[in-house]
Amino acid sequence: MVVAGGGDNGGGGGNCCMKWWQHNRNHYYHQHHYNHNSNSSGNSNSASGGGGGGGRVVAAGFVFCLVCFVINGLIAVLYGWLILTPPVSLNERKGLPWLGCQEDNEGSWAIGVFFGQSPFSLKPIETTEIWRNESAAWPVANPVITCASASDSGFPSNFVADPFLYVQGDVFYLFYETKNSFTMQGDIGVAKSIDKGATWQQLGIALDEEWHLSYPYVFNYLGQVYMMPESSQKGELRLYRVKNFPLEWELDRVIMKKPLIDSFIIDHNGEYWLFGSEHSSFGTTNGRLEIWYSSSPLGPWKPHKKNPIYNTYRSFGARNGGRPFRYNGNLYRIGQDCGETYGRRVRIFKVEVLSRVDYKEVEVPFPFEESSKGRNAWNGARYHHLDVQQLKSGEWVGVMDGDRVPSGDSFHRFLLGCASVAAVSGLILFLGVLLGAVNCIIPLNWCADYSGKRSDTLIAWERANVFSSKLRRVFSRLNRVPSFLRSWIKPNTFAGRSVLTLIFALGVALSCTGVTFIYGGSGAEEPYSWKGQFSQFTLLTMTYDARLWNLKMFVNHYSRCASVKEILVVWNRGIPPKVSNLNSAVPVRIRVEDLNSLNNRFKVDPLIKTRAVLELDDDIMMPCDDVERGFMLWRQHPDRIVGFYPRYVDGSRLEYNGEKYARKNKGYNMILTGAAFMDSQVAFERYWSEQAKPGREVVDKYFNCEDVLMNFLYANASSSKTVEYVRPAWAIDTSKLSSAAISRDTNVHYKIRSECLRKFSDMYGSMSGRRWEFDSRKDSWDV
Repeated sequence: MVVAGGGDNGGGGGNCCMKWWQHNRNHYYHQHHYNHNSNSSGNSNSASGGGGGGGRVVAAGFVFCLVCFVINGLIAVLYGWLILTPPVSLNERKGLPWLGCQEDNEGSWAIGVFFGQSPFSLKPIETTEIWRNESAAWPVANPVITCASASDSGFPSNFVADPFLYVQGDVFYLFYETKNSFTMQGDIGVAKSIDKGATWQQLGIALDEEWHLSYPYVFNYLGQVYMMPESSQKGELRLYRVKNFPLEWELDRVIMKKPLIDSFIIDHNGEYWLFGSEHSSFGTTNGRLEIWYSSSPLGPWKPHKKNPIYNTYRSFGARNGGRPFRYNGNLYRIGQDCGETYGRRVRIFKVEVLSRVDYKEVEVPFPFEESSKGRNAWNGARYHHLDVQQLKSGEWVGVMDGDRVPSGDSFHRFLLGCASVAAVSGLILFLGVLLGAVNCIIPLNWCADYSGKRSDTLIAWERANVFSSKLRRVFSRLNRVPSFLRSWIKPNTFAGRSVLTLIFALGVALSCTGVTFIYGGSGAEEPYSWKGQFSQFTLLTMTYDARLWNLKMFVNHYSRCASVKEILVVWNRGIPPKVSNLNSAVPVRIRVEDLNSLNNRFKVDPLIKTRAVLELDDDIMMPCDDVERGFMLWRQHPDRIVGFYPRYVDGSRLEYNGEKYARKNKGYNMILTGAAFMDSQVAFERYWSEQAKPGREVVDKYFNCEDVLMNFLYANASSSKTVEYVRPAWAIDTSKLSSAAISRDTNVHYKIRSECLRKFSDMYGSMSGRRWEFDSRKDSWDV
């Protein structure tokens, strides 16, 4: 509770709250002065703030703080609406099912496929360049199974994790944990792939119990398939036998009456060994490992002499992180490093001694290349489970889960958001103190000098209780703080108003920060799936020595976008920079050209490994999310130019105009290729065809119009729609900060382009009759 009154220096401030107080200051000051005089004349009611006047004084301070808090809240809401709120639901934007993929405090786990010549040389599936001919939007990229994959099959899932492979010939079966979006417990899902993991058919839920299930360790014994999932919530380790592979299972036996987690069985030196960690409130679960042995995987099991093998730090890797494997005659165990967060990374241990009386292992390097894209990468924050197996071909295949956020991320963001809101409340109270709107930080009747009416019992208790007496004296001193603080600042001075304005601005910043933490999501700019699959593209930009500062900023930003596979820099003039001087999260290749020509932008390049290429001028900066939206739309229409800058060419006028002209005519028929996706094979070959040679000569003559020529070539090759527009949330043209730009003189630039329009129309036909309206798609990305 706060009590308001007039301060002897309560003046105006640098915001509307301050103006409100300044407007009412004199009234409340005189009211407070009146009450003070009443106190001197012996008015007994005034000791507690006095009669009706005191109530109004209390109301003044309360209303002041309330108004300031509401103003900060409205600014935060406006910020959230403009910056954070998408035009449609998040799931719809990402192409996700609305029933699944809800934010989960356990994370947003997904599953990827990896290949290598050994278990220590695994590379993600995108490096194998697996294609599917019927779509130019490939090759496929990780993750290959997500919550959307499971949810689309009719089983809503918040995340998928703990993958185990079961290989039958050329067919991959994948068993994994899927967290049910309704029951919020883990079930065991299963998927099937007939193309080496590039595409997966979701078969359904293989095992669903009334308790949590995960870590579906699947193995074969005497021609029979078994599954041993983690079921510690049940308090026992259970073994299931298949009835009808892969979806029907029945309980075979309870292996052990212990709440073991992440367990596996391995045969070694003629005996079977069971590794697991006991899940109890007294054990260090993530730093504990125990072993049992038996002559059969069906038991009975006897404990190892050295149990627990480990009971140590959670970062040690004691908890199992997948199926053990053999390589070059050695046995390896996979463990989880849970030091920084649960499931931070996997660690590999070579088992040197495994017997009934002894166990020794040593950690070996696992050269897994972590992504530098942070939360934009599907496994940028952690990866905690690996199953790797050797195929008949000799190649090794691995499945690994990954997450873009650490454990408890949503809860931590909520706490930080609440802390920001609490800080705003404190700043508003502080502002009220400095302005004289708040005279008492705590109620007067908590203070030692309060002489108002209290019960005899309470007074007797306070006198007998030393702690109460000291606390009331502390409260009395605390209530003297407002007058002490107001002696520091004079609101009617320039310096005073500047300080008050700064405090209010800090409150606004904290309000927006709180909204960002609570409602802004994980901060990741994620890729968009198309038909449940992800892909990657090559980012191509053309530049020269005078724009090196642009290039550094460009590479640093766009290399962190989720779907960027590689950045190709077409260097037209001057000494090229060293790749090591560019801060990039993906490989960068600099292609130095002999001739300074804009035609170099579309030169056929056999080293480009993706069909999709984003041609992007180095002076355009936009969010990764806009880039990802454009990429998703291109995957739907790989035969078109999909970009962010629309133009309309009127067939009768043939004058080049900006986007306003297209808006005025409510349609467009051209997309500038300075920011556009296209098929690298189709577009580049078309541009360097014999038919396009006269157009290329025009481009070299004017050192302009290469994007206009590409649009004419696309229009000439098809009578259907050849361009698609995506409106970016925002875009900054950094060329305005530099003189190094061919379009800095707009009038001259447009005049040259108008001449190009007339020449290209004569060469390749008119654009007349082509116009596509804005806001014609359901996604509303072309408004």
